Amino acid sequence: MSECTHDCGSCSANCDHRAPSHEPPHKNSRIKKVIGVVSGKGGVGKSMTSAMLAVSMRRMGYKAGVLDADITGPSIPRLFGVKGPATGDGESINPIESRTGVQVMSINLLLDDPEAPVVWRGPVIAGAVKQFWQDVVWDVDFLFVDMPPGTGDVPLTVFQTLPVDGIVIVSSPQELVGMIVGKAVQMAQMMNVPILGLVENMSYAVCPDCGKHINVFGDSHVDEIAAKYTLPVLAKMPIDPELAKEADAGMIEMFAGEYLDGAANAVAKLLK
Repeated sequence: MSECTHDCGSCSANCDHRAPSHEPPHKNSRIKKVIGVVSGKGGVGKSMTSAMLAVSMRRMGYKAGVLDADITGPSIPRLFGVKGPATGDGESINPIESRTGVQVMSINLLLDDPEAPVVWRGPVIAGAVKQFWQDVVWDVDFLFVDMPPGTGDVPLTVFQTLPVDGIVIVSSPQELVGMIVGKAVQMAQMMNVPILGLVENMSYAVCPDCGKHINVFGDSHVDEIAAKYTLPVLAKMPIDPELAKEADAGMIEMFAGEYLDGAANAVAKLLK
């Protein structure tokens, strides 16, 4: 083993030097719990899960917000139908509130053109996420952090900088995804971040004629993964055309489905 340089950012060892160096939020923020929503790969519905969890918490009477940490692929504003520019006073930034009061901050709320690409290197992207934590004035019971896929700069920054109280890992049914989920699980364990459980998206489709469940992507493997790592399965979300329609229209809060009630209850227990 090489000599320790105390640079935990480039080291995978789980040692005593890996103490959390959490940064404080803005002095006027009030944040009770921080929940990361992560996935090992893209395209599994992580942003959708983040948005729906925030909506579920609002329906339960809590204040909720979403910090869109997916800087190069921000989709949270579109799901909620909110637009910028976000306002501030030079020392702080105010999140945009959705129809039902979900607080949202995303790079797309600061850009003149929301379709402009964000062509930044990793350290700059990680710095933007820090700013969303330190410069935005949040007033929430639960702040959901919608992270980019993988185990790179941004997830590492979030785990080391924000006092994450738990994470929800999102997957899809393909067997290949099981290996990727394992990477996300082991990263969280390495960083000593509690894992609340797994959410499987696109688990099945329901035949509109007979109600039969159709495994579009093959048999689910989430139960096997959950058993391997001793984690609960919080939800198995189907492919729902109505949900996709509401999401595309920026009306995610109007969707009446209760697919994530189990996950929302697991999050709510953090305050009980």
